[in-house]
Order: sequence, then C-alpha cells, then structure tokens
Amino acid sequence: MGAGGMGRALASMCAQDADEAGTRRWRVRGFIDEDRQLHGTRVDGLPVLGGLEAVGRCPSADLVISICHVDHQGARRRIVQALGLPPHRYPTIVHRTAVIDPSCTVGHGTVLMPMVCVLPGVTIGDHVIVRPHTMMAADVVVRDYGTVAPQVFLGRHAVVEDNAYVGAGTKVREYASVGSWSVVGMGSLVLGHVPPGEMWAGTPLRRLAPASRLTDHGPT
Repeated sequence: MGAGGMGRALASMCAQDADEAGTRRWRVRGFIDEDRQLHGTRVDGLPVLGGLEAVGRCPSADLVISICHVDHQGARRRIVQALGLPPHRYPTIVHRTAVIDPSCTVGHGTVLMPMVCVLPGVTIGDHVIVRPHTMMAADVVVRDYGTVAPQVFLGRHAVVEDNAYVGAGTKVREYASVGSWSVVGMGSLVLGHVPPGEMWAGTPLRRLAPASRLTDHGPT
C-alpha cells in the first residue's frame, strides 16, 4: 500500500528476499495507491492495481502499508481501520541483514529494514516502520504505528508511543520517551519526555509547534 519511495523500497526488498535454498519468500503482485492518476500505470515494473477497493479483489494476498512520511503519519492507522482486515493479512517484514534478538516481540504489519539491530527484550507493536541502520538497546518499546527513521539510536527502556515519528539520526537516551502522535526532528537529542501531540527538534531539544499542524491525520 503506497507507491511512493518507501513502497518501492519495500517491493524491491520483498522481491529479492529468499531463504537459504534460494527460494523466493514473496511474489510481489503490485501496488495499492489512493492516487487515482496512478491507477493502471506501472511503477518499477509493477502494476498499480487501484485504491483501497482493489484489496477486495485480492482476498488471498498479504498487504504491507508502506506510508511513513511525516506529513501522513496517521495514514497507516486510517487505512487499517478502513479495511477492517484480520491481523494475519498483514505480514511482518524483516530484512535478512537485520539482527533481531529471539526474545523480542514484533507485531503484525511491521517492517524492519536493512541493518536494523534490536537487542533483548524489545517490544515493537503493529504497523511500525523501522528504517535502515537503527539501533534499539535492550527493553525498548515502540508502540503501534510508530515510525523510526534511519540511523536512530534508542537507549535502554526508551519508549516511542503510538503514532510517534522519530526523525533520522536522532538519539533517545535510556528511559526517555516520545509521546503519542509527536514528531522529533532529524538529528535531535532526546534526554527526557517529549509530550504527546507536539513537534520537537534540536540539540538541545526544543518545542517547535503542535504536531497536528504538520500532519494531515494527526490528533483532533
């Protein structure tokens, strides 16, 4: 779901994914996208099958929602609620170079991209996207619909609440947290608690604005 940059990256990642015997794990059927101008076209050689209504025409297919731009942070939740599909229709996608401790819990529809490292006791919820080269220390929690951008460090017992967005290169100290629906700008240093529904950035961290002004599906 989503034929933008992240969707293209995930489609390519899944198309190349194979087990030790070289057998492909996935057959990528195409994209679902709400942009009607894309319907019937091809993106990177794959067809754009239609909007949300096209999901009903593929009742046996798995669906991964790739939309993770900060301006559309609430889109994954909205789409899941609109479709009403059972959890098993949303596979967990983990790149073969990611290192995930067996004690960790990873939810439905969650994507862990290349070179992600997750240490023991981490809990990652449903429909989370963790982008490349992110490091999670022990006992981190990332709740449902969170987005963790590339090269982020989450210290031990750090918490990323539901629908929060942690920008690229951010460092979150142990026991610190990012509140629900909040946005932390790239390259920031989080030493304490970012309140819910706000945008913070910088080193030292400072409040910029309510996050709802920056997202089209933020809290009301």
